[in-house]
Amino acid sequence: MIFGHDFYHGTMRRYIIMFGNIFNEMQVKRFDSLGAVAQTLNVPVSYGPKQKQIERVLADPSIDRPVSTILPRIGFAMTSMGYNPARKLNSFAKFNGTLDPNTKTFPQTFAPVPYDFNFTLSILTKNAEDGTQLVEKIVPFFMPDFTVTMKVLPDVNATLDIPIELGNVTSDDTYEGDYQSNRILTWDLDFTVKGYLFGPVSTQKYITSAEVAYFTYDFVDSYTDGDEESKYTYTGDNSFNITETVS
Repeated sequence: MIFGHDFYHGTMRRYIIMFGNIFNEMQVKRFDSLGAVAQTLNVPVSYGPKQKQIERVLADPSIDRPVSTILPRIGFAMTSMGYNPARKLNSFAKFNGTLDPNTKTFPQTFAPVPYDFNFTLSILTKNAEDGTQLVEKIVPFFMPDFTVTMKVLPDVNATLDIPIELGNVTSDDTYEGDYQSNRILTWDLDFTVKGYLFGPVSTQKYITSAEVAYFTYDFVDSYTDGDEESKYTYTGDNSFNITETVS
């Protein structure tokens, strides 16, 4: 148990799922000589590095299965992560969860730590136009970033805007061998997900009410107790709103 805390929020897993869902349900259309749509293909998305996707295509156990039923496809993988001090938040800032009306407690955690998560998205196609079509459907939405609002820590209802920045875009033709070999065209798109990681969540007791009384004293003659002049009562509700009452 590192540093006396045992916790796991699954935040990095949420970033991976969020990134993959952005490119889900993409399609490629193929046209005939007259420009009419002749075929529409759904492009599958799977997690894994580019080389793994290529080996999956080349190692297809069905010899008679046409490669067109496997390509195009999209693969993605998180390649690295690094601390970003430029996005550091106030270390004393806190995120509060929903107050439990029965126990008068609520979850709380300190400000998260900014990390950049680097992803590589690989587009594998058999035809050059399939690849350019998919790239053109992705690139215009990143100028150079695309922002996704996501609940990064459900325990405290922490919802943040997560920018996804597009970096380099490169293409490659992996064709090798004779004319009977499969040809695979790839496009690699580098992305940076500017996310955050949270520390442990603690349970805090909520102060439902507080009273502050003011008294008047005669400090000239004696230090005897004075008369109560006014009393302020502060009452909180389930949304952490404070109501002030003067009596």
